[in-house]
Amino acid sequence: MFAHLREDVASVLQRDPAARSKLEVVTCYPGIHALLFYRLAHALWLREWRWLARFISHFSRWLTGIEIHPGAVIGRRVFIDHGHGVVIGETAEIGDDCTIYQGVTLGGTSLYRGQKRHPTLEHGVVVGAGAKVLGGFTVGAGAKIGSNAVVVKPVPPGATAVGNPARIIEAGAAAPDSPFSAYGVTRNMDDPLSKALHALLDHATEQDRRIDALVDRLKAAGLCAEGEVDSQRQFDHDYLSKIVD
Repeated sequence: MFAHLREDVASVLQRDPAARSKLEVVTCYPGIHALLFYRLAHALWLREWRWLARFISHFSRWLTGIEIHPGAVIGRRVFIDHGHGVVIGETAEIGDDCTIYQGVTLGGTSLYRGQKRHPTLEHGVVVGAGAKVLGGFTVGAGAKIGSNAVVVKPVPPGATAVGNPARIIEAGAAAPDSPFSAYGVTRNMDDPLSKALHALLDHATEQDRRIDALVDRLKAAGLCAEGEVDSQRQFDHDYLSKIVD
């Protein structure tokens, strides 16, 4: 347990610029306290001391504001930052070096016991504040979940998911030396639906330009009567772009 504690403290000092000393981390970080209680409760759960394990988990929730079911499986160097309102369900699995912010739910959508109801986070996953990951699927290694995202299907390794329901905005395996992304925030984090609409608007504008050029040539050749196509409503690209933004 003490080896885990040393690793947890080191991971906090590495990932949180507000942490100034080991003493501060051990005494003032509820995520550290919640993990200590969890490891005790989990050991009891594995020995089938189920009521006592649940009671320790309940006491930990009262003390830290973080609810971790003792049946969940949590790896090494997991950092629960701030932590208030975090809920981790019974069949959830969290890999090494994951980061979870306040208000996150790793929840289940099935009511059947004995099934894998809660998500699996592979190593290095970052889950932003308020995100909900719901279901028995896998979030791949190095993936990032943006704040307040609602994830209901698998996320590929190294991808970034944002929105409700969550959409993938970046895909591909994360580089081993890729920088840590606090709250799951990354570069070029525009909503993929917004990107698609902007691409369609740009395409429509280009089509209008080509059609206007074609009409001008038809008029010059005398193949198109004056005013025959002038009644078409103009496409307002700038106005529609503001709406999409």
